Amino acid sequence: MWIVKQIFFIICKKKDFLRIDYSMKKIIYALIAIAVIYGCSKKSQGELIGVKAKKFFPEKPLGMTLVKGSSYIMGMSDYDIAQIQNAPPKTVTVRSFYMDETEITNGEYRQFVNWVRDSVARDMLAERAIEELGKFPTEEQLDDDNSIFQYFPKYDPENTDIADEEKSGYQLYQEDLGALDYNGYEKNYSLNLDIDLIWDREEYPDLAYAQIMEDNIFLPKDQWYNGQRTINTKILKYRYHWFNSEKFRKALLRPSFRDSSKKFNTRKQFFKEEVLKIYPDTTVWIKDFSYSYNEPMHNDYFWHRAFSDYPVVGVSWHQAKAFAHWRTKYKNDYNKSRKNKPSVSNFRLPTEAEWEYAARGGLQSATYPWGGPYIVNDRGCFLANFKPNRGDYAADMALYTVEAKSYEPNDYGLYNMAGNVAEWTESAYDKGSYEFVSSMNPNLSSVKNNRKVVRGGSWKDVAYFLRVSSRDLEYADSSRSYIGFRTVQDYLGSDESQINIR
Repeated sequence: MWIVKQIFFIICKKKDFLRIDYSMKKIIYALIAIAVIYGCSKKSQGELIGVKAKKFFPEKPLGMTLVKGSSYIMGMSDYDIAQIQNAPPKTVTVRSFYMDETEITNGEYRQFVNWVRDSVARDMLAERAIEELGKFPTEEQLDDDNSIFQYFPKYDPENTDIADEEKSGYQLYQEDLGALDYNGYEKNYSLNLDIDLIWDREEYPDLAYAQIMEDNIFLPKDQWYNGQRTINTKILKYRYHWFNSEKFRKALLRPSFRDSSKKFNTRKQFFKEEVLKIYPDTTVWIKDFSYSYNEPMHNDYFWHRAFSDYPVVGVSWHQAKAFAHWRTKYKNDYNKSRKNKPSVSNFRLPTEAEWEYAARGGLQSATYPWGGPYIVNDRGCFLANFKPNRGDYAADMALYTVEAKSYEPNDYGLYNMAGNVAEWTESAYDKGSYEFVSSMNPNLSSVKNNRKVVRGGSWKDVAYFLRVSSRDLEYADSSRSYIGFRTVQDYLGSDESQINIR
């Protein structure tokens, strides 16, 4: 402020100020401006200025498209005596959201499987390193490329070689929690992600590493298929927590809960832990079709690179939910590594209302995503992958599924909203749900209802199930060769013009 006072003193002496050359005047003016801005930005001067934050611009996730929210007529728009009670017309409104342009492909789901595989392997290697040493290794041992010790966790609360004054507050807090639980899932240490995993058996660093990989990660040699070393898919489990909003809502409505002084001390009871196997059920190609030769699809569909861009199948509703949770975690973990990168909204399955709204592509009262009531174009070509004729699956040029970006997208840029594979939704199925769900972001959420809404029809279905208003159901723990999924993400904010398109 002393500098500002001196500048103003010079300016007040008009004659002296006029003698200053033009370049000097520019410097003086700049200093004054900086001083004023600096002074105003640091102090509120007793006024309500709010918490300063950078302007937020939504970022469109890769491979997704923005579906701008609006109102539409949900349900059967044409007269259908068989289904009018199942899906009666109802005007509803949905908010804006991002949606995957295509169904989740085998290649995309394999990224999830590989992440879980690597995490399980690192976890087992860390436990074995702890068992081998029994204490924190020395720097020489950590740097030994020919031992399992390099996979030792980054931090051991039991390490006494570090003085307390050199430890962070969080490290001291972890020590107060107690000793490490080496056999549990959640541990008080971080896995070492800087060291690459070694999959080539000829390059295993030591015996301990080889034992973990050959006895736990891979199947025994007598269980290999066609002589190919095979991952033990039973160990590929994903653990996560989710908030049971249905249970929370019911608790809030109970007078005993509202009147309780301890109602906010029981938050833990509304969180549910899920641990489930995430590898797709490849046997669905055989189980779904009796007396049918589908062994090639069973053997190669998920892992062969020829099918990388095809929609993943054999995934249950629960596995689709786990994938969405992992996708959120995977993105947010990256954002945490970048300074000033905000966390993203959760990826999830679309609600039934969101799916139908997106499938219509902005067209009101349309039978199919492409608009008209016909399943062929003006050249007689089929507009989707389904079963056109009795037993003639290949009449539309596809016997099973097709690549995710096949046929023309609808007006929202979404592919295969009709046919190819039917798609899981977030919503539970109830025949009369249209009568009682809200008209604002309608959704029937029920943990106990194991029946989930499936939309869109598939490669094995007739044209009736391809209609945007057709509803079907499947049990959440079931997996089929004709059911896949795609994810959505809520749009944060209300001004869609601010979207940052990469």
